[in-house]
Amino acid sequence: MNLRQDIRNIAIIAHVDHGKTTLVDKLLQQSGTFRSNEHVDERAMDSGDIERERGITILAKNTAINYKGTRINIMDTPGHADFGGEVERIMKMVDGVLLVVDAYEGCMPQTRFVLKKALEQKLTPIVVVNKIDRDFARPEEVVDEVLDLFIELGADEEQLEFPVIYASGINGTASLNHHTQDEDMTVLFEAVIEHIPAPIDNREEPLQFQVALLDYNDYVGRIGIGRVFRGTMKVGQQVALMKLDGSVKQFRVTKIFGFIGLKRVEIQEAYPGDLVAVSGMEEINVGETVCPVEHQEALPVLRIDEPTLQMTFLVNNSPFAGREGKWITSRKLEERLRQQLQTDVSLRVDNTESPDAWIVSGRGELHLSILIENMRREGYELQVSKPEVIIREIDGVKCEPVERVQIDVPEEHTGAIIESLGSRKGEMLDMVNNGNGQVRMEFLIPSRGLIGYTTDFMTLTRGFGIINHSFDSYKPVIHGQVGGRRQGVLVSIEAGKATAYSIQALEDRGVIFIEPGTEVYEGMIVGEHTRENDLSVNIVKVKHATNVRSATKDTTVTIKKARTMSLEQSLEYLNDDEYCEVTPQSIRLRKKLLNTNEREKAAKKNKYAVVE
Repeated sequence: MNLRQDIRNIAIIAHVDHGKTTLVDKLLQQSGTFRSNEHVDERAMDSGDIERERGITILAKNTAINYKGTRINIMDTPGHADFGGEVERIMKMVDGVLLVVDAYEGCMPQTRFVLKKALEQKLTPIVVVNKIDRDFARPEEVVDEVLDLFIELGADEEQLEFPVIYASGINGTASLNHHTQDEDMTVLFEAVIEHIPAPIDNREEPLQFQVALLDYNDYVGRIGIGRVFRGTMKVGQQVALMKLDGSVKQFRVTKIFGFIGLKRVEIQEAYPGDLVAVSGMEEINVGETVCPVEHQEALPVLRIDEPTLQMTFLVNNSPFAGREGKWITSRKLEERLRQQLQTDVSLRVDNTESPDAWIVSGRGELHLSILIENMRREGYELQVSKPEVIIREIDGVKCEPVERVQIDVPEEHTGAIIESLGSRKGEMLDMVNNGNGQVRMEFLIPSRGLIGYTTDFMTLTRGFGIINHSFDSYKPVIHGQVGGRRQGVLVSIEAGKATAYSIQALEDRGVIFIEPGTEVYEGMIVGEHTRENDLSVNIVKVKHATNVRSATKDTTVTIKKARTMSLEQSLEYLNDDEYCEVTPQSIRLRKKLLNTNEREKAAKKNKYAVVE
């Protein structure tokens, strides 16, 4: 059996923020792939604005480096379980993984999630204990934790013999022991060459190429990125595309791109083990196989995790609609959502009875909120409803998604956290005291119990807690109230500009969300009530001027700072009878029924249960 010794395919997997993208940066720089005078951005693989701002990887990306005559194809994968659809498909394209684990934090929920996917594909692992230069780094314990995780996830004997490399991604150094660091990352390059299997060279056999990622380009349309599993692909070749529905389409390969560094390079031929991008097929989808017309044999279809959360996206119909956005019609919104489906396979968009509303389903709050954030930056205006979990019927039983939650908090907050998750139907699995005043707890909790929990969590732990969660499984629905917002809201009954005078008068009624001078409309949510019911308020009232002066009254008005909410916080905050209005400049919360009288009538009928 011939092997292609000149190529290695690896994916870098890890929990969020354990340093994958920074590590790839250093590998790119040290491999000599760039010219010495070429400028390379930090975290070069994170190309999107939101990726750069938040320091997270959203879309899987591929690059390639040359090291001593061997081409190493590297896939940088997202760490969030919300983008798990990306991780799963990448595992099919590679022969081994670098599992990056933080030398202080150790194994986290997403470490488990991504490693489980890798072991299921029987990939060869190399463990990189990163951030070895951190204060309180505990490399030996972390390696033990990783080993326990491998055993727990059912790794076979070969996989348990993983090499361990200790690295500092930010310094660009690595070594085989944790006491010292070499000058560069040579040991990591060598470990990849030595331990990761080379692809089988079967270029004489009929072609099989499978698409794992999609890209879109206005000039050439859809681009399928994937791996040649066998045979040879050439530019100009007539091939058959085996569709997911069983049909077959023929097309001609117009261009093939290889990857080197951060660039795409046009090539004429691709061989087994090569990761390439192919254009020329309009209707290509993830998981489909390209093969010769005369030898049609499809590879097994890639399984993609189903969505667990859904929201309704609507055309903005608030009194301020069309003021700030460029794209506001239902046609433009639908076009944009359909365009997202071209590259995001974990997303679903379904029509509703109304032509102005769509049900959009995704893998989690982060997945959907990043789509909304991208849309508002592109100039779209829209409204969205409260996120809801997707209930599925499994063997005749209604089941809901359950998440595995890992929490790190200072010891004194453990009681409050256990109580708060208990009320949200959380079940404790484990609790470990690390001895440095920190406690790590693990829970299983229904996904709907976590909607809106982050804000409560930060308040309970005074900002010192760290919470991570990833999808675990579907379990029978737990009956009764799970989570949800306790407090009612302050709703404006007038349109106009909020005044400092009226805000000051309302401060003892709750927390205000807007600054003086903000324009409001009837039905807009302007604050949180201290009690459980909603309160209609006049926030635009002006102080009447009289010609009587008071010796004590004319002091400067001082008001508390308004609570500003990010897009994610706003989405978590919503109740069933509310929408979040999103425009390029503003995020506003509002009631579905704007008219105060109509809302009060509906509350009496209990059509919308305003008071639980």
